[in-house]
Amino acid sequence: MDKRTIITALCAVATLSLAGCFGGKASMASGGEVTGTGGKAFSEPTPYGMVMIPRGHLKMGLEKEDSLWGKQTPVRDISVEGFWMDEKEITNSQYRQFVYYVRDSIIRERLADPAYGGDETYKIEEDENGDPVKPYLNWKKAIPRKPNEDELRAIESVYTTNPVTGEKMLDASQMNYRYEIYDYAEAAKRKYRTDPAQRNLNTDVRVNPDEQVWISKDTAYIDDEGRVVRQTINRPRSGPWDFLNTYIVNIYPDTTCWVNDFPNADNESYMRLYFSNPAYNDYPVVGVTWEQANAFCVWRTEFLLRGLGRAAQFVQRYRLPTEAEWEYAARGKNQDEFPWEMENTASGDGCFFANFKPDNGNYTKDGNLITSKTGIYQANTNGLYDMAGNVAEWTSTVYTEAGVEMMNDINPQLEYKAALEDPYRLKRKSVRGGSWKDPESYIRSAWRSYEYQNQPRSYIGFRCVRSLANTTSEKIKKSKKR
Repeated sequence: MDKRTIITALCAVATLSLAGCFGGKASMASGGEVTGTGGKAFSEPTPYGMVMIPRGHLKMGLEKEDSLWGKQTPVRDISVEGFWMDEKEITNSQYRQFVYYVRDSIIRERLADPAYGGDETYKIEEDENGDPVKPYLNWKKAIPRKPNEDELRAIESVYTTNPVTGEKMLDASQMNYRYEIYDYAEAAKRKYRTDPAQRNLNTDVRVNPDEQVWISKDTAYIDDEGRVVRQTINRPRSGPWDFLNTYIVNIYPDTTCWVNDFPNADNESYMRLYFSNPAYNDYPVVGVTWEQANAFCVWRTEFLLRGLGRAAQFVQRYRLPTEAEWEYAARGKNQDEFPWEMENTASGDGCFFANFKPDNGNYTKDGNLITSKTGIYQANTNGLYDMAGNVAEWTSTVYTEAGVEMMNDINPQLEYKAALEDPYRLKRKSVRGGSWKDPESYIRSAWRSYEYQNQPRSYIGFRCVRSLANTTSEKIKKSKKR
């Protein structure tokens, strides 16, 4: 597996680059006046499969009590910065690309391992000058199509045999993706400064130079028996690398969710075919936990950055949308109750606007039984498909009953990195949009629900967002014209 991190890419997010990185230079011919530095502006192209959601204002939440459940959701005026958002939900085909990347990473690691022949060309450990570098996989070297005996052992090591049919199949238990994320927001907090005098800018308060500052970080490793061990470590702050968090996530979707979510139902065919059969390529991926969705976002960022060169320093990372971003995008330009401009869920001639459960026990009234292909219903006024129904979607926001009332009114977000030993209730994440199995009330843009971060469901998927690299109004207007 490729163990290179995306720390370099995330440095761009911190916006602490030196002027030299931007090609800027100070002018000495300004007659002694401050005229500013020069430099070429970066014009961000539209990311593939995404639409731009411009910055704006939203009255977030339900202003009137829900008539079906009598549930009151918090309401607040908020504002959000512009961002890119996937026009459709992540599909089985797109997620399989992630799984195959992890598979091929493991194969390359083993092809370079002396236990499987030790072809060192699959792993780069020195630069062009022969100086040692942090090892990384050589993706330019293809996996052999006609492998020798050692190479064949390496390739087949990621597969297992179906005990019933004898068919060779991918060993899902090995599909572990390791990544590292530097938490710039935590590292920037004054309470973690190494200089005690900088931890409290109120000079009337006496600073204790011997005060010990503690940090909490996530780490993970694979033990001698091949099991993933996850830990949250609390320790005294020692330096900037304290804020580097390591994760190892098994990224294969839980295909058994189709039978576990619906006891006493015959859904075995979905379990066997939904993720693997090409007939479902364009259907939204399900059975993916919040943790797996985050891992996909990290991989997608790494995959993008490989071909960008110097432009990579300006590109923001892929991530899950915040709860506020999701609702703002779903409501469309007119901030409608549903992701369409009518109060009803179907047109006058009975054509439904989304894939949901229109009637008690009648899932097929809208033309579908379970999920449907992404993008077959009309997009909302922001150009986004399936923001109601089909599958509900993970957000990055922790679920609380107070919701937006606990957050800021500018780019509101509430995060909590739940430790393994934390109570289960602290691992709830907000889920939005409703799904193919939900009634009309659940598919409204303001409806809030939740699921536990490690719980896969047959009715929850996700889509990615990316903050704009340039949020000035001039750049936004140019993007709109594309």
